[in-house]
Amino acid sequence: MAADGGGISLEEIKNENVDLERIPVEEVFQSLKCTKEGLTTEEGENRLQIFGPNKLEEKKESKLLKFLGFMWNPLSWVMEIAAIMAIALANGGGKPPDWQDFIGIVVLLIINSTISFIEENNAGNAAAALMAGLAPKTKVLRDGRWSEQDAAILVPGDVISIKLGDIVPADARLLEGDPLKIDQSALTGESLPVTKNSGDEVFSGSTCKQGEIEAVVIATGVHTFFGKAAHLVDSTNQSGHFQKVLTAIGNFCICTIAIGMVIEIVVMYPIQHRQYRSGIDNLLVLLIGGIPIAMPTVLSVTMAIGSHRLSEQGAITKRMTAIEEMAGMDVLCSDKTGTLTLNKLTVDKTMIEVFVDNIETDYVVLAAARASRVENQDAIDTSIVGMLSDPREAREGITEVHFLPFNPVEKRTAITYIDSEGEWHRASKGAPEQIIELCNLTGDANRRVHSIIDKFADRGLRSLGVAQQRVPEKNKESPGGPWQFLGLLPLFDPPRHDSAETIRRALNLGVNVKMITGDQLAIGKETGRRLGMGTNMYPSSALLGNNKDESIASIPVEELIEKADGFAGVFPEHKYEIVKKLQERKHICGMTGDGVNDAPALKKADIGIAVADATDAARGASI
Repeated sequence: MAADGGGISLEEIKNENVDLERIPVEEVFQSLKCTKEGLTTEEGENRLQIFGPNKLEEKKESKLLKFLGFMWNPLSWVMEIAAIMAIALANGGGKPPDWQDFIGIVVLLIINSTISFIEENNAGNAAAALMAGLAPKTKVLRDGRWSEQDAAILVPGDVISIKLGDIVPADARLLEGDPLKIDQSALTGESLPVTKNSGDEVFSGSTCKQGEIEAVVIATGVHTFFGKAAHLVDSTNQSGHFQKVLTAIGNFCICTIAIGMVIEIVVMYPIQHRQYRSGIDNLLVLLIGGIPIAMPTVLSVTMAIGSHRLSEQGAITKRMTAIEEMAGMDVLCSDKTGTLTLNKLTVDKTMIEVFVDNIETDYVVLAAARASRVENQDAIDTSIVGMLSDPREAREGITEVHFLPFNPVEKRTAITYIDSEGEWHRASKGAPEQIIELCNLTGDANRRVHSIIDKFADRGLRSLGVAQQRVPEKNKESPGGPWQFLGLLPLFDPPRHDSAETIRRALNLGVNVKMITGDQLAIGKETGRRLGMGTNMYPSSALLGNNKDESIASIPVEELIEKADGFAGVFPEHKYEIVKKLQERKHICGMTGDGVNDAPALKKADIGIAVADATDAARGASI
């Protein structure tokens, strides 16, 4: 099935041989052989056969086979051999089978397997939790008509509608229309909602916070950004450090017992010429006595007690072996947004810059709050109003005449209001460049504002300009008097109240803490500075060998990861690889996070820790 644009087949698109994320939208339609009028129902069904349904595959496995699988390991092998010898070899000497030993060994074997099975079963299916984040319904244009359909039927080439509150059902490119504000923090780790314009890509699983627009689907199911994270989670199935220790003990016991049995057989039969039966009893004693058959049960009971004590402190372990894993952890990788920080914008009052004499910082915050509306569900508006002791202060003593909501052209909000004395005023907040232009700042004043903006940017802080104006004409249509630049507010995502203390205690215990964030490098460094965890951080390009810093160009990636305090601008696959490289360097690696983008690394790590308010995907991948 070929497209008009260069004979590209849909199979090539399925195999991701076409870069639909970066080519112009017009070429996307050509490559996908579709139009802005959407697909027909027949064409949609045909493509569904090629691309598959827009959902994540669920792997179903037999519970019985899973249970029996826990009896297939070195410790279990020795126990099974001992059980067989207790009933089978006894008949060789005319003696009845030793049922007591047989039953005792089998009971212990079943207890050990049952405990392991329950732990594994309780761990849940992280891929299923990821799938739950997909939008179950979506508005799609089929046969020239809009209708609400299951998200599972979407295929590349479908035209969909995205509006406020919608979960984006598939990776798509935006068509003509006003920009959207998209919250993709759970996917990419960016702490602020991002503005997406026509032609930009939106990811499956992200949430629309503002606006409404149409989009063309370019990837579905496991081929989406979201689906690739789920595939990494589902493909990760490794044994923990505790299981590796038990396996090593089992292998040592098997080798030791085998050597001992060979020596005993040589001594008993060729040298001492003993009878068959008397020798078998000795071999059975050596076999049963040489293997610590009760060790897994004793350890599991001990860790169950530890798990119960942890639960009393609010820490829930889905696998009891996680307690042993955590005790040996020497590296802890941590997500930033929502894990070390609150994923909630706030204003750093200690750094507010005021540009008017005899005005306090509280007045600048109040003016910004007046130019805000909480009901707009805008993260910045909510954070500024939240700085007041009581949100009602924003409208206290004034009468609102007109409110100008944020739009991508003016990039600011404004309010016209009447104060308690009957005077008319305006207050505005927004992008510093727009407020500077509004106030017509020039010369030294302009340079001072820009130097403060640059200082904030160097520390990973976002600047917000605030201005006010008198309206002598007392008319909402009046241009009013000159605008006065009040100040700059630094916005940041504050650390959790206990993050700094937790990191300090971890460092004191010899655990090396690394921040791995999808946010900008400057923001990552500022958060690290506030938390006392170091600022020796690098962009994700350093992991690919593309870093322009010559001082680290010659350092192997594995060594760079060991020495770094963190990495910024990373995607789920980067987090996964960082954990993998640390494990290859013989580190017992922990990972803590809260979002879908953390799920692959959480599953790969020796200890996966999901924080409070984590997504279902993160909780499902953790231990």
